[in-house]
Amino acid sequence: MGLFGLFSKKKKETLDKGLEKTKRSVFDKISRAIAGKSRVDDEVLDNLEEILITSDVGVDTTVKIIERIEKRVARDKYVSTKELNGILKDEIASLLMENNTDDNDNWDLPTDHRPYVILVVGVNGVGKTTTIGKLAYQFKNAGKKVYLGAADTFRAAAVEQLCIWGERVGVPVIKQQMGSDPASVAFDTLSSAKANQADVVIIDTAGRLHNKVGLMNELKKVKDVMKKVLPEAPDEVMLVLDGSTGQNAFEQAKQFAAVTQITSLAITKLDGTAKGGVVIGISDQMKVPVKYIGLGEGMEDLQLFNRAQFVDSLFNE
Repeated sequence: MGLFGLFSKKKKETLDKGLEKTKRSVFDKISRAIAGKSRVDDEVLDNLEEILITSDVGVDTTVKIIERIEKRVARDKYVSTKELNGILKDEIASLLMENNTDDNDNWDLPTDHRPYVILVVGVNGVGKTTTIGKLAYQFKNAGKKVYLGAADTFRAAAVEQLCIWGERVGVPVIKQQMGSDPASVAFDTLSSAKANQADVVIIDTAGRLHNKVGLMNELKKVKDVMKKVLPEAPDEVMLVLDGSTGQNAFEQAKQFAAVTQITSLAITKLDGTAKGGVVIGISDQMKVPVKYIGLGEGMEDLQLFNRAQFVDSLFNE
């Protein structure tokens, strides 16, 4: 069993509740689109295309989905509008599985080295520090020794917030003075974690995109300094995105991917938005797997992303 446990009934309920606004929005739009129709025809498909795009699935991914449904309709000759939700669920799940077949349910830390180092990036306000706190909680709850590094040294509030999370979860936070070199904080964090035989290190970084060259240089320096302590570090570079911003989240993902190598994505705040369809688009379009989704304020409301369960929850009536 993986670090975060199997997909339980409680997690399914959290997922269903977290996607309720998106689900209601999509279902309401589909219901209006098929009103008075008995079969899926060109008009229904045109309406469905508009629904998916306005639900922040994204144009490119929507086109793929519509093409799949068109082939299904052509093959089966007659597809009733009552079958549409089931077909949508099947085709989207199939599309996402083709793009990345591995789900995260049984993900665990590698056994060949420790600590496992996660470098977290993302613009300010996306829920980056909160995501780090929730990750620290879940790792600690799984019996792992966790260290946090406050390398967002440009905002006093960021360091303060991470320290509050550290106290709340009960894990040490390595910090320096405001304005210190982020790479120096990363070096101290890894050195301390290594000396104390930690299992996991999570490093927070500054959330700036206005100067891409500066951001790229800063992240490169942080990575280079990390390797002086642990040659394999970082094991993971996680980009945190705010799902409630819809297509803006996708644009941020592309911008960050252009300046540094991203290995995983965490999409937050899905419980407060009707734009949860963005997870489908990002999962399809980015060559980076969505690893976590945030579905509420609770410590355990950060879940490992399971494509099949996500689509099932979104399209099951």
